[in-house]
Amino acid sequence: MATRRVLVFASRSAFARRFSLVPASDSGCGFQKWQNGGGIFHESASIDSTAVVEVGAVVHSESVIGANVHIGSGTVVGPSVSIAHSTIIGFNVALSNCCIGDLCVIHSGVCIGQDGFGFYVDGDGNMIKKPQKLNVVIGNQVEIGANTCIDRGSWRDTVIGDNSKIDNLVQIGHNVVIGRNCMLCGQVGIAGSATIGDYVTMGGRVAVRDHVSIVSKVRLAATSCVTKDIKEPGDYGGFPAVRILPYGFSPFNASMAKLRICSSSQMAETSRQKFPTPVKRNTYIQQTDFLYGVSQV
Repeated sequence: MATRRVLVFASRSAFARRFSLVPASDSGCGFQKWQNGGGIFHESASIDSTAVVEVGAVVHSESVIGANVHIGSGTVVGPSVSIAHSTIIGFNVALSNCCIGDLCVIHSGVCIGQDGFGFYVDGDGNMIKKPQKLNVVIGNQVEIGANTCIDRGSWRDTVIGDNSKIDNLVQIGHNVVIGRNCMLCGQVGIAGSATIGDYVTMGGRVAVRDHVSIVSKVRLAATSCVTKDIKEPGDYGGFPAVRILPYGFSPFNASMAKLRICSSSQMAETSRQKFPTPVKRNTYIQQTDFLYGVSQV
C-alpha cells in the first residue's frame, strides 16, 4: 500500500511569514508598509511623503526616495539607491548601486547597477571574476526604455548624461560614460569603458567596442560597428564604421576638385603677371602693344 506524505508546518504564522502572507513589519526584518501605495520599505530608508510605492514594490535599507517619485509594482530598489524628485519607475525594475536624477522615466524591466561582465584567466587556466565595486550615475531628464541593462563600474562609475534618451533592449557595459542629449535606438550594444560625447545618435543595433571614444555630434547609421576612435563630428556607418560622404562625393572627386582649384589659381596668377591691372588707359595700351610686338604710329 502506498504511503501518503503529509507536509506539516510548525505553525500557521511560520508558514505565512515564509511566503509573505503577513505584513512585513510582523516578520521582524525592519520592513514596513508604505502608506501611499501599499508597497514595503525598510525602516532605515528615507522616503518623501509624496512618493508612491505601489503594492509589491520593495525599497531596501538606506535608500533615498525624493518628492513625487512613483515606483511601480514589482520594482526592487536596492540598498543605498537614491532617486531624485518626480522620477517615474515602471513595473519590475531592478535598481542597485545607482543614483537617478530628477524627472527621469525608467520603463518596465530595466536593470541598473548589476555587476559588469569582467573576467580574466588565472595561471591555472581558471576563469576569475574581476571586482565590480562602483556605481551607475543617471543624470536628469533621462529616459530608459524597457528591458535595458546598465552595468555598474569597476574602475570608474558608469554615467548617463542629462537629457539622454535610451530605447528598449539596450546594453550598456561597465565604465561606459555617455554625454548629454544622446539618443540610443533599440538593441544598441556598448562594450565596457567606452566614452561617448554629447549629442551622439546611434541607430538600431549599433555596436561599439570596448575602450573606444566617440567625439560629440556624431551620428551612426543602423547596424554600424565602431571599432576605433571617432575623432571628428559627422555621419558614420558600416562595419567597421567609416565616414559617410555626401551623395556624389568621393575622395577622387575631392582630389580633382582641389586640383582644378589649384590650376585655376595658377592660371589667374599667370594672367595677372602678364596683364597687370591698368592704372591709365594709355599705359595699358603701351604695355599691350609691347607684349605683342606692335609699334605705335
